[in-house]
Amino acid sequence: MLGQLVNGRAEAAVEAGDRGLAYGDGLFETLAVVGGQPRLWDYHMDRLLEGARRLGLPEPPLTTLREEARYLVQGADRAVLKIVLTRGAGEGRGYRPPARPLPTRLLSLHDAPLHPPEHWDGVDVRLCRTRLAAQPALAGMKHLNRLEQVLARGEWRDPAIAEGLMLDDNGLIIQGTATNAFAVQGRTLITPPLSLCGVAGVMRRYVLEQAEALGLGVEHRGLYPEELGGVAEMFLTNSVIGLWPVRAVANRPLAVGPVTRRLQEAVAGEALAPAGGRG
Repeated sequence: MLGQLVNGRAEAAVEAGDRGLAYGDGLFETLAVVGGQPRLWDYHMDRLLEGARRLGLPEPPLTTLREEARYLVQGADRAVLKIVLTRGAGEGRGYRPPARPLPTRLLSLHDAPLHPPEHWDGVDVRLCRTRLAAQPALAGMKHLNRLEQVLARGEWRDPAIAEGLMLDDNGLIIQGTATNAFAVQGRTLITPPLSLCGVAGVMRRYVLEQAEALGLGVEHRGLYPEELGGVAEMFLTNSVIGLWPVRAVANRPLAVGPVTRRLQEAVAGEALAPAGGRG
């Protein structure tokens, strides 16, 4: 870790009784830092505000977060900034939220992940056994409860597999362990609606906006794994990597086509694409 601030203090620590630690009672955002600037800042803050509203947290102090982020990222050419907002310490033990919560904010700066540059040319992915449970009250939110993703990501160690796709209880593809999933059919993008489970990624939102600007259609629906043989292209997104084309799912090959490449170029400046590489 390159640096951190807890409620604005570099030497402070999170209390042992913080509800974020005890119950996952909070939210987080993970931002790419390029050239000393956190990318897609407004998009991340929009999602943080919406998540806080849905969880009943006090409105995040956006001006303070911006100032603290600027302090941490100064001089960082390529890095990752993580922002965590919890409900703070509770009134003793128990699940009941405090009537007047005092939120904890934690900002930390990390080295850019060492993904192979070849990932931006195409990745192999697997299907995960761990399913995503339906919970409309939390669907789409970037909350701190990520045990489903932890279990799914623990299913493989093979470095040749870049990501795993997670299904819902009906067997529909919802997302990757840390990515959103898109399929391409003609000039239409197909992506799950995320109304029952999954995370509505910031890069997903950005890609959907770029698709509209490029005249591409969008269809919000899930896909069964066996349907992938009938799609033209597939790709994965998140706010750190930008966009990875998918060249195979569970050893079934897919084409890396022109729609994927065009969108990859459109989002390249907002993520940690490899220097001199694709994206």
